[in-house]
Amino acid sequence: GSVASINAQSFYAALTQPSWAPPPWLFGPVWTALFTMMAVSVVLVWRKGGWQQRSLELSLFIVQLVLNGLWSWLFFAWNLGGLAFFELGVLWFAIAITIVLFWRVRAIAGILLVPYLLWVTFAGVLNLTLWQLNPDLL
Repeated sequence: GSVASINAQSFYAALTQPSWAPPPWLFGPVWTALFTMMAVSVVLVWRKGGWQQRSLELSLFIVQLVLNGLWSWLFFAWNLGGLAFFELGVLWFAIAITIVLFWRVRAIAGILLVPYLLWVTFAGVLNLTLWQLNPDLL
């Protein structure tokens, strides 16, 4: 996903923005915090049995990571706003299910993923709005 986002800041800044859109510089710190919480969360689950006992939970975590990276390609590299929005919906459900599964293993592991789900919810609304405001670019 980071490879697809190399020009994300300039591409994002060139789009017609809603008044409530965050500034481009905010995305880096937010994603750093979210990925840190995700890492702690997955380690907590891993420590409760590793791959042998937690293959479902860890597999779904990997699926949502792949979906997360795919969104950057869809939106920033390939400029497919509609498909990116749809894919974000799939990502949202994958995160929600991961939260439930992680919560069952260790509550704090699920709780640590809630800000990620909230950010992806916000990103979905922003994606939809940007797609509607920039039909020629997305």
